[in-house]
Amino acid sequence: MPSMPLLVSQVFNGLVSGLLLALISTGLTIIYGALGVVNFAHGAMFVVGAYAGYVVFGLTQSFVIALAAGAFVTLAVGLLIERGLVRLFYGRPPEDQILVTFGVAIILVEIVRGIFGGVSLSMPPPEWGHGIARIGSLVYPLYRLQTMFISLATLLVLYFVLYRTRLGLIVRAGIEDSLMVNILGINVKRIFLVVFGLGAMAAGYAGVIEAPLVTLAPDMGFRVLVDSFVVVVIGGVGSFPGAVIGGIIAGEILSLTSIVNPAYSQVMLFVVMALVLIFRPQGLMGLEGRE
Repeated sequence: MPSMPLLVSQVFNGLVSGLLLALISTGLTIIYGALGVVNFAHGAMFVVGAYAGYVVFGLTQSFVIALAAGAFVTLAVGLLIERGLVRLFYGRPPEDQILVTFGVAIILVEIVRGIFGGVSLSMPPPEWGHGIARIGSLVYPLYRLQTMFISLATLLVLYFVLYRTRLGLIVRAGIEDSLMVNILGINVKRIFLVVFGLGAMAAGYAGVIEAPLVTLAPDMGFRVLVDSFVVVVIGGVGSFPGAVIGGIIAGEILSLTSIVNPAYSQVMLFVVMALVLIFRPQGLMGLEGRE
């Protein structure tokens, strides 16, 4: 039986991982919900953002600038990919979208590997993230706690953009019925560009946040991609609240299962996903009948 401090610590770890997964999955679920594109390059965007943040942090020693740089670089890469390639595959069969975005992911990862090599790198936490925090009797790394609040604050900003702005209204309308949005005279192609760019930016931004918590490696995005798809399935395609709830559930499953046996963490995550697909195929917060 695990001790209470260990259990509480793992619950916090699950929240940290879960909110980061929610942040990444938000971009993925919006892209798929609005554009109908199965974006297998999403994990590569996470990698690009993490490495961009690593470089800028090394040059400036400013984590805030590194965050902005990671978000800006992945936004630019996302816009370039959407304009140059992905827009040609709207309405095409899912297998075509999977192949082309998977190819893009491989190219991006190999570019990162060519620049930085295959050696693992580490990025220190910001100066204000050093040390520990005391929560009652629990001693917890300060930056992990800050990561939880940064992710939560970012999710709240995204919620405001999606549910309290004209852009968010158009995006949500496009998720429900892109044809009707087009009939109303709104430039759907431009909205699609913005959606894809914002989705990529969310992944890159999350990559910079998580960089001090993990070892940077070119292939680390594939694990993130798989976990993000699981979160989208659990939460429901195209659902922002579903991505948040699914991310927290996934984070807690991975964290708490590791207390018993870390080897079964991913297994339990896929078991929960399978149960959701059996009993609620549209996901916890998804709409019935959505494809």
